[in-house]
Parts: sequence; structure tokens; C-alpha cells
Amino acid sequence: MPKRRRLETGVEWVEISTTAADWKKADPGLLATMLGQLQLIRTFEERVLELAGEGLVHGPAHSSIGQEGGAVGSIVALRSSDAVNGSHRGHHQFLAKALTHVAPDGLNPSALVPPRIQEVLQKTLAEILGLAQGYCRGRGGSMHLQWFEAGALGTNAIVGGGAPMATGNAWAQKRSGTDDLTINYFGDGAAQIGSVLESMNLAAAWKLPVAFFVENNFYAVATHIEESVADTRLSVRGQGFGIPSWRVDGMDPLAVHLAMEEAAAHMRAGNGPAVIEAEVYRFFHQNGPYPGSAFGYRTREEEETWKKRDPLVKVATEMQKLGLIDEAGIAAIRDQAIAAMDAATAELLEADPEKEGRRRIRPELWPDPAFVNVGVRGDGSELDALTAVEPTTDTRARTDVKFVDAVAGVMERRMGDDERIIVLGEDIHRLKGGTNGATKGLSTAYPDRTLGTPISENAFAGLGGGLALDGRYRPVIEFMYPDFMWVAADQVFNQIGKARHMFGGDNPVPLVLRTKVAMGSGYGSQHLMDPAGIFATSPGWRIVAPSCAEDYVGLMNAALALQDPVLVIEHVDLYGEKDTVIDGDMDYIIPPGTAAVRREGSEVTVISYLSMVKHSLEAIEQTGIDGELIDLRWLDRASIDWGTIEQSVKKTNAVLIVEQGAVGTSYGGWLADEIQRRFFDWLDQPVQRVTGAESSPSISRVLERAAIARTEEVVAGLETVRRNAGGAR
Repeated sequence: MPKRRRLETGVEWVEISTTAADWKKADPGLLATMLGQLQLIRTFEERVLELAGEGLVHGPAHSSIGQEGGAVGSIVALRSSDAVNGSHRGHHQFLAKALTHVAPDGLNPSALVPPRIQEVLQKTLAEILGLAQGYCRGRGGSMHLQWFEAGALGTNAIVGGGAPMATGNAWAQKRSGTDDLTINYFGDGAAQIGSVLESMNLAAAWKLPVAFFVENNFYAVATHIEESVADTRLSVRGQGFGIPSWRVDGMDPLAVHLAMEEAAAHMRAGNGPAVIEAEVYRFFHQNGPYPGSAFGYRTREEEETWKKRDPLVKVATEMQKLGLIDEAGIAAIRDQAIAAMDAATAELLEADPEKEGRRRIRPELWPDPAFVNVGVRGDGSELDALTAVEPTTDTRARTDVKFVDAVAGVMERRMGDDERIIVLGEDIHRLKGGTNGATKGLSTAYPDRTLGTPISENAFAGLGGGLALDGRYRPVIEFMYPDFMWVAADQVFNQIGKARHMFGGDNPVPLVLRTKVAMGSGYGSQHLMDPAGIFATSPGWRIVAPSCAEDYVGLMNAALALQDPVLVIEHVDLYGEKDTVIDGDMDYIIPPGTAAVRREGSEVTVISYLSMVKHSLEAIEQTGIDGELIDLRWLDRASIDWGTIEQSVKKTNAVLIVEQGAVGTSYGGWLADEIQRRFFDWLDQPVQRVTGAESSPSISRVLERAAIARTEEVVAGLETVRRNAGGAR
């Protein structure tokens, strides 16, 4: 028989419930504030459902009625500098944080709604209705509520999507020397999602002050938790990561408050994250004004049982027992909340002149349609004070350098000048600069700002997003290969790329994402893609793709100065090449809208980027065609140099777009369409394209070569242009 020994995790895991003594001991002001917040949130949510029933809420109305106790209990004692973010069901979390921010000394039951609280209620309702006066100017709506001043980082419509961002915010809090903390709220459905679990691991490894708060309402839409997990005690998740965990009745706001007090003390002392599971119950269906029983997945008996444990009633009853309030006082609080919502509603609605007895939103409150694209990215004015240089015309002396050393060198230079820059990614602190040497020297010069991460792309990409939104830091994330981004696609596209615009357009997202194209290196289908085509069609991102070391310096400097997320694409073929940089100058920028003409010509405009610029030059020389070669440098829609392209097209009347990667994810696809729309009158033939094959590159050297474009494919493309022009030899 083998020897067996029972193992223990050694991590605190407790359940907290209140006693009569806890209620008696509680600060009467705290209880009054809880009751006031619960009633304000409840009345707010009832009004939202009423308006949804009238068809005035465009989109979903995920009410928190029944779940308010978890949010109020956990947030009521927080500072404004503490932060929260939450899920699509986040009205209660946002309101609890906003109300605590505007009334840090608590609520007065006899004067429950002073002007600042009235403003919170009205602006939040305006946001949910999609109106210009909302916190996100109507763009966020019900599921994307953000108010940075109050510490409300933004609720999130992607289940589990906010966990990495909250973890990044907690990193910023710790790095800044504060004892502030962040709470990430999510439901039972998200407790199994990779981004949440990855974030728990990263937060524990780095001892970050973030609480993972599970609002366990037992249903993911209509699927009961027992259908989804083997162990329904969701707070057990913390044990696997060495995180202390608390389990609490979420229908008892004081119990939640006491659990959060213990968890907050743990986090503020620098001991790392916490997990809190609050068992709550939503009184209505996933979305809208009907109970779950109306859809058949819950029984009325179950719903009635939970309603008897209403957190609002719980606090009111306990306060009555203590002689802190009577029925008239409770009614007065409710009446004030109703009056406040009546006033907020009256400011936003009016009688519908075309439908008797119906209301409509006041037309003048809608956002201006012209606002639709404002804030997708910034205007780039932050670059105005920096020195722009065009290397192709700069006559200063040059220094010989390998391309990859210029990559590492400019980053080390910027980190020396700007303590906000944080570099993170897999193995970047090891192997003398990562797998290719692109971060060489950084971990020695700046060990506390060069962060080697676990293999958790969702977590560290989102952590970088949280850092960028925090505003105190400027993260640089390295993805070892572009294909790995799809592991973190939610964070890259749904979170980082959309954040500025989605939350109103004002808050910058200064983040750089570096990666390398490695076609030709034999790493196969899951390592070798070119991400340019995907990113070019994804809102919010700027893209740079340098073909030489001098450009890399200027483009990376610009990327690190912009207040937008920037994808910096490198190519492994360039890393080892002998190149030059301007002697003694690593500080200039190459701003958006500045392509380089690498060769002037009159017969065809060849447009390319990265290593294909060199292949295009070789092909032009081999064919003898008088091609004009444009190196794009900046690839995204807002940053591309349309002026240089236009000038060339009007001269040559023909275009060949050259890229190396697969035709299906082609960057040239959208670019060709745009060129034909803009310059159709000057084109004598359709825009031609050189791409790789439909397939991803394979491991076989022969099949890999067949899947990608190089000089030979550019030669063929140029010959096609010549034949179409009637000049075939």
C-alpha cells in the first residue's frame, strides 16, 4: 500500500455571517448609509425596468434588483481612490461607487438626495438611455458605465473580461506606493473563465491588491450553476492560487461589509489578492422586467423564498430592531428615492406628441450623429512638441548597428527618460533579451520595470490595458508571436482597442503592443502570421511596421508618445541584418502620415512594409520596370500617408500592393479597396496584389516557402502590371 498523507492548502478560506451582536455594534451612520444606498439603487433599477417596458431603453436592461447587498456592502467603506469594475449587470456596482464618492461621509436619511446625488442618478440614467449627458456621452449605455473620478473603471459586457484590467489597475496602485485596492465583480458564469483564473494567478504571483468578487446568483442566464461546475462553492477557486477567500451571504449587506473589511485589511497590508463569494439572487430575468419563472427555468416558489431575504428589507428590519428607524422613516427614505427618480426622469423625458399617453426621450438630449467616430483614437497633438525627422533626407553621420539592437536600444533610451514605461511579456527578462534579443539589457538596467510574465496572454495583455487606462504608466506588451494574440483577443480588441471610444472618447489608452512576423523561420501554422490585416480593420489601434533601423527608432518613439494603443510589428528577417542609425540621435519621431518613397519611378506604384520593402526593391531591379516604391511605415486607416500615395498614383496610374502573409487575413485587401475608391479616376488597371497563399505557413521548408511571398512573387506581380499596361516582353 502506498503511503498517503492528507494535504492542506494552508490558505485561509472562511465563511462569515452576522449575529445580533454585529448589528448592535455596527455604526448607525454606516447602517443608515447602507439603507439609503440600497433604496436609491433599488428605485433606480425599478425605474430602468419601467422605461424598458415602455421601449425607451435601447438594448438590454440587466437589472440588479435583489443583488444590491453585495455591491453596497463591499463598496460603502471604500475610498474614492479605490477602484471597482464589473460585469454587464453592473448598475448597482457603479451606483454604489458613485454614491460613496459624492457622499464620503455617508447619507443623511432625512435629506437623502442632495444635488450631487441627484446628478449621479440623472447622469447614470441618461447613460443607460444613450444620451449625451451620460457619463460616457451615451456610448456606454447599460453595460459600459465608467467614471474615473469616482474610481469606477468601467463595467464590461464581456463575461470575465474585466478581471485582467482590474489586475492592471491594482498593479498601478501598488507600484505608485499607495495602499489603495481594486475590486473586480463578476458572476458565477465568469468564475470558470480563463481570463479570471489567469488574473487570479498573476495577482497572487505579484501580490497585487485586487479582490475577485463573485456575485453568485446561481444562474448564467437560464443555466443553473449545478449544470456548469462540479464544485459549486466558487470561493474555492482562490485555494488553487494561494489566495485567501471569504464566503458570505450576499443578501446580508453587513456580512458582506465585514468580509470586505477583513479582505481589505489583507490587501492594504501588501499581502496580495482576495476572493470573496457573495451568494445573491436576481429577482428578475437576465434582461428586462419579467421574473425568471416567466421563462420556465425557475419556479415561483424559489423566487418567493429568495424575495423574503431581500437585502433592503434585511437592513431596514435590523435597524428597526435597534430602534434606529421606524416605519415612517423607512417610508420617507423610499419616498425621497422615488421623488429623485421622478425628477431625473422628468429632465430626460417628455410627452410624446404623436402617441397619446406615451412618453419619449427629449430629442435635444440625443448625441449629435457627427459624434459617432470622435474618440476612436486621439488627434495625435501630443506629438507636436517632439522633433520629427525624415531619415531619408537627414544627412547626419550614421552608426552601424544590427536592427535588433536598435529595437532594444531605443526602448532602453525611452525607459531611461520616462519612468512610466513598463515592459512586460513572456521571457523578456531572460535569455539576454527574450527569444530574439529585442529586450536585451532592459532587465539589467530597469529590473523593476521589465516584467517577465507567466504564459497567460489574456491576463498580461489585460493587465497592460488596465495600466494604460490608469494613466500613471505606459505599458509596452510583447507577444512572442502574433498568433498568440488570438489567445488574448478579447483583451486586445474588445477591451484595449475599444476602451477610449466606448467610454466616451476622452480617456487615453497609451499602450504599445510589440510582436514579430516570423515567416520563413519554420515555426509553422500557429506562430507565423502577419497581424496587420486584422488590426487594420479593428477600431482604435494604430499600426507601425518599420523596414529599417532608422525608421524603427522614429516610429517607436512616436508610438511611445501617442495616447493611443499602437501595434508595432517587427520582422524576424530584419533582426539580424546589418543596418545603420543616425549617430547620437535616438530621440526623434516619425509621425503618423509620413510614408517613405524608397525609389522613385513612373510605371507603377508599389506599396509595401516590413521586410517586403527589400524584396520589392529587388523585384523592381530584376524586372527593369520603373516602379515607385512606397514604404508605408504607418498602416492604420487614420495614420496612413494618403498624400504620398495619391501623388504617386496620379503619376503612375497603376498600383501593386505587396505583403508576405496569407491572402485571407490580407492587409492589402482593405487598402486596395480604399485606393480604388479614392483614386479610381487615375487608375488604368485594377489594383494588383502580391500575397501569400490561403494556407498558413507549414513546417515543411518547401510548403512554407510556397505559402509566403518573397522577391519571386513580387516579380510576378510586376509582370502582371506590365502585361495589363500592354508592355509584356
